[in-house]
Amino acid sequence: MRSRIVGLALTAVAFAVALFGIPLAIGLAHLAVTEEQASMQRLAGFTARSVQDDMSHDRTPSALPDGPDDTDIAVYDGDNDLVLGDGPRRGDASVEYILSDRSTSRPDDGDLTVTTPVRDGEDIIGAVRVSTPTSAVYGGLLPVWLGMAALAGIVLVAAWLLARRLALRLSGPLERIAADADRLGDGDFGIRPRPAGIVEMDRASDALGRTARRLDDLLARERAFSAEASHQLRTPLAGLRLRLESVVDHPERLTRETVEDGLASIDRLERTIDELLVLARERQVRSAPADLAALLAEAEHEWSDRLAHEGRSITTARPSDLPDPDASAAAVRQILGVLLDNACLHGAGAVSISAREAGESAIAVDVADDGPGIPASALLGENGSQGMGLPLARRLAEAEGGRLTARQSPSVVTLLLPLGPHDAAGAPGPARDAAAPPELDRTR
Repeated sequence: MRSRIVGLALTAVAFAVALFGIPLAIGLAHLAVTEEQASMQRLAGFTARSVQDDMSHDRTPSALPDGPDDTDIAVYDGDNDLVLGDGPRRGDASVEYILSDRSTSRPDDGDLTVTTPVRDGEDIIGAVRVSTPTSAVYGGLLPVWLGMAALAGIVLVAAWLLARRLALRLSGPLERIAADADRLGDGDFGIRPRPAGIVEMDRASDALGRTARRLDDLLARERAFSAEASHQLRTPLAGLRLRLESVVDHPERLTRETVEDGLASIDRLERTIDELLVLARERQVRSAPADLAALLAEAEHEWSDRLAHEGRSITTARPSDLPDPDASAAAVRQILGVLLDNACLHGAGAVSISAREAGESAIAVDVADDGPGIPASALLGENGSQGMGLPLARRLAEAEGGRLTARQSPSVVTLLLPLGPHDAAGAPGPARDAAAPPELDRTR
């Protein structure tokens, strides 16, 4: 690329120099010839006047004016014979042309020649021929032409140096962008493009940097999501394993209810896998509002038996006119599963799930029990004892535009979910008396 930029720049400069220099050199040559002919014309006229008196009285002129070194001056009589000076013994075509009573001289094909008549009144009694080699005129222009050629060379050298500098400036950022692209292709997302001071290249570098950061963030989120999702799958797998091991140790406990319970656990596991896959594929897709009443009833049905084995109970409550949140049902189901699993493992006493309004544009789902509760740091994954389910629940809530908060004494974990613009505006949802207290639909 560098050699191509330098070549193009030199070609453009050479073309410009030639386009300007060649007509200038030709014009200078034409001007020099014109000035030389004018000077020779003046010298020929002066010579004709100086020899006029002698030739009018049939005397041979004895002297001629001094001219330039390369200029020959010759005087011819009316018979076209050389009388005085340097020139052919017989006058050439230009002398014959003048002696034939022509008013102007005809230039010779070779040297620059100027011929002027010597008059005696109206009669032409002779001619003065002044000539100089054309090479002498062009020789005088040689220093000027050499100077122009030297100047053109200096211009080309300067253009070459400038083109090299521009090529380095242009190719350097492009080479860095290419190197960054190679690193990005090799999986290195830590590239940080440097500004080049060229708008277009800086724009390309910024786009490449943003792409690297997005890919880095995407991979980090996918890795974290995969790790947390695998943890989410371990809980039902562990429950199923315990049931199967219990049956192996005590075959007499194998009843139809045990098999149905195991099949239900497998169904929940398959549904969890399907939901995680859907969430992984459609995290950026706007989902339909979740049916919160169905989700609460489903959670109560799923966790009531497990809590009952530990002597605990679960209740759910929601106002009958509470609108559904603008969130994915799969995401809300997974979040509630994590919160109930955490309440089952680390909580105590009865577990309650209650939904309520939280301002004009959000609803809150509180999962509470009588245990000590979890610190807010557990939601960020900073408390290893709480496992990885809570960070997954927090990520899912944030992906749905919501938030997850935790409070201790009493233990309450609150899931805040947004309402869609339609529901937040209050229409056309179910009619409700704003002054009346919310009516709770207690199912258990």
